[in-house]
Amino acid sequence: MMLRSWAMIRLAPTTTTATNLCVRFGASSPRKPRVPLFLRPLVYTTTIPDLQKWRSWARNLALSVGSKFVELDNGPDSHTLCREVEWLLEDAVEGYDARLRQTTATDSGGTCLRMRAGLGELYCLWKERVEQRRPFQYVVGCEHWGDIVLSVEEGVLIPRPETVQVVELVDQLCSADQRFREGLWADLGTGSGAIAIGIGRILKGRGRVVAVDLSDVAVAVASYNVERHGLQDIVDVRHGSWFDPLEDVQGKLDGLVSNPPYIPSDQISGLQAEVGRHEPLSALDGGQNGMDDLLCICRGSVTALRPGGFVAFETNGGEQADFVANFLGRNNFCNVKVVTDFAGIPRFVTGFRS
Repeated sequence: MMLRSWAMIRLAPTTTTATNLCVRFGASSPRKPRVPLFLRPLVYTTTIPDLQKWRSWARNLALSVGSKFVELDNGPDSHTLCREVEWLLEDAVEGYDARLRQTTATDSGGTCLRMRAGLGELYCLWKERVEQRRPFQYVVGCEHWGDIVLSVEEGVLIPRPETVQVVELVDQLCSADQRFREGLWADLGTGSGAIAIGIGRILKGRGRVVAVDLSDVAVAVASYNVERHGLQDIVDVRHGSWFDPLEDVQGKLDGLVSNPPYIPSDQISGLQAEVGRHEPLSALDGGQNGMDDLLCICRGSVTALRPGGFVAFETNGGEQADFVANFLGRNNFCNVKVVTDFAGIPRFVTGFRS
């Protein structure tokens, strides 16, 4: 599959199932997540002419958008949507690129292509993408994040490209001090499990990560992603609110990371339609000034971490990052730093418990 990503403007393999996964703490029974389109079995077929007919219709629908969504809320333009048409076909059709290069447009229908979804479903999916502004990641059921592919679905925040830097910060720390590679980490508000999985790969079986989320959907999806990447012995997914599932490791954590809700409530309505209409509000809305959950995590980190423990938080940038840094500096943290993201925005705050 082609690597791809979709960046939100913020004010600033083998198939496995999650049926048998057991989730610790508050979950009553495992919830089975959706299987991403590219992992579905090839149980449908279509002819080349019918597929080309669908592709022509989908591209025309994409081209009809022009720059309308860009002007409305900085959404996708026709060029982006046409590219997504090809990505959708790559996920849905076996050998999509190679088969069409080898077959002419005059194919009379004798050549059949195997598919992971029927054309009827593809028509519905693409109409939802364009007419309802449903995020492309929800359409195909996955996101390409860094060098891994993660299952995502409605109810789970789509991991953003800039959040990869949280994992990079942890990697730099573990390279400088091997004790952190052997330590116990927590990822609060894990969502799809992206950060926890990234850290789990860094630890290489020597340390452990506890991934926490209040959402049943997120816990199921994170568990699915953890198992699919073979990290179920390293990443422990737990259900609950922030520090509640961490009572057994209070004061023992070597590191704590989080990408919590941090967008001020009155700015939610100004987000792209893909975000504001479809992604979970609980993973976006940080309260009146966007700081409700960030401050909760900052306070809880003081007792959750061992002396010398490390924190890395993602923020909305700018004044919010400065506020978090100052708060940590006044509350038993030292060597506090604000780190810029790929776009030069002061996005991340790191520090060590005194």
